Amino acid sequence: MLRVAEQYAATDTGRQRRANEDSLLARSPLFVVADGMGGAQAGEVASRLAVDVFEEGLGDTSAPESGLAERAGVANARIHELSHSNAEHAGMGTTLTAVYVASEQVAIAHVGDSRAYRLRSGELVRLTDDHSLVDELMRQGKITPEEAVDHPQRSVITRALGPEPSVEVDTRSYSARARDVYLLCSDGLTTMLPEERVAELMRSHSRLRDAGEALIAAANEAGGRDNITVVLFRLEDPSAPASSLAPETEEQTALAPEDADGGGDAVDTVPAAGELPDRDEPDVLAIATPPPRPVRPRSPRAPTSAHVPGGTRKRRRLVPVAVTLVVLGLIAAGAYLAAQSVYFIATNARGLVTLYRGVPYQLPGGVKLYSSDYVSGVSASTLSPARRRTLLDHSLHSEAKATDLMHSLELGQLSE
Repeated sequence: MLRVAEQYAATDTGRQRRANEDSLLARSPLFVVADGMGGAQAGEVASRLAVDVFEEGLGDTSAPESGLAERAGVANARIHELSHSNAEHAGMGTTLTAVYVASEQVAIAHVGDSRAYRLRSGELVRLTDDHSLVDELMRQGKITPEEAVDHPQRSVITRALGPEPSVEVDTRSYSARARDVYLLCSDGLTTMLPEERVAELMRSHSRLRDAGEALIAAANEAGGRDNITVVLFRLEDPSAPASSLAPETEEQTALAPEDADGGGDAVDTVPAAGELPDRDEPDVLAIATPPPRPVRPRSPRAPTSAHVPGGTRKRRRLVPVAVTLVVLGLIAAGAYLAAQSVYFIATNARGLVTLYRGVPYQLPGGVKLYSSDYVSGVSASTLSPARRRTLLDHSLHSEAKATDLMHSLELGQLSE
């Protein structure tokens, strides 16, 4: 019986969109990616509605294909109804790619041009067919794959949830194996990266978090014209002997299970000023506690006859310690409140220029004095070395100044 051993899920606005119309669900054994359309906030509403329906769970897990198709039908009806009852949402719709992990198979339900892939023994295979005009033309032999890349109607899809009262949902099941890695993604990834590049990045990272972040960063570096959503999960057979679960290649020997929540956009680490991140640990100024002094053995002394009233000396020592702790607590609280009025600019773990609120310091115990306030669609790798040094130097700014800098950066108006 197979189960999900490791997973990662994240969605990114991209470099040319101000809003994110993608939605996702990564709740093992069910995974969903939806890419909304319709303008304004309509696309975001449509994709969120679709995911909400699947969050309610499948009606029949013994027949997962039927359960997925039933959920897709319910989502289609809800989106269609809302689009006809609210003028702001007229014409909205969404793609859908949903995967359910059964005991020995994965079942898929699919509408639109989001995709599902499987990486097995280093080979990446697409498991879904795009419901798009360009793919229809390719299947009919009217255009070549090379012509499809730059076709003027490559974004036109022929099937989606919402536009019609009912929709045809593609469903199929595939035999699954331990160590299979599955990728669900929106077209913001696949229109920016060829499948060969996707496969290369997945093969070159043993941890799914690293692979997912590399895919998103590469799509942004290639232009990031659309929202980018990536969901990855790896299967294992818990009943198999330990020796049979050994990695197949040397690249997989460093596998480490990821957090069940996947990570998503909550990954916010601050690299060194002006540098691109190459690891997940924050590179901020840590306020370290001094190392303990070595204990020196004492020479035994003869007991003294002097009498110390019970506990008096200890209480005298505790009083100044308590006062010191209170004073330090007040100072720390004041410093924290003061830090909330300043901002600095750095990059997050995916190399995107990010606005942080607070100061770039970390207290003992991993207590951060900063939090992510806004993630831009600009990759630091696209900036010149001089611009990285001046923009990402951890200088503290007012909210207005920091916001103006981020806005000018995204508009390409910052001078060297």
